[in-house]
Amino acid sequence: MNSGAGFFIPQRYTIKISQEGYEEKIVTVRCTINGWYLGNVIFGGLIGLLIVDPATGAMYRLSTDIVSVSLEPKATSERTLQIIDINDLPQEYRKHLIAL
Repeated sequence: MNSGAGFFIPQRYTIKISQEGYEEKIVTVRCTINGWYLGNVIFGGLIGLLIVDPATGAMYRLSTDIVSVSLEPKATSERTLQIIDINDLPQEYRKHLIAL
């Protein structure tokens, strides 16, 4: 994965997570400044600081290695009404019936 989107521009990734029966989630992962980029002041000089790392994207790193989300079950607005004969109702359910 590239961490740079262009000269001095960090990359941004959009992750779409979905599973049947669950609400879809979209997560954005950004790249942040790599701490070693400032090491160019000591080790790489101005070429690494102003040209090489910004051009290659090495001045950035992903802000996270792991993306973790919880998917919520889809809410169903579909409601059904089922009419059954009392003789088809199991005995354990009959004791909860209330006479009208």
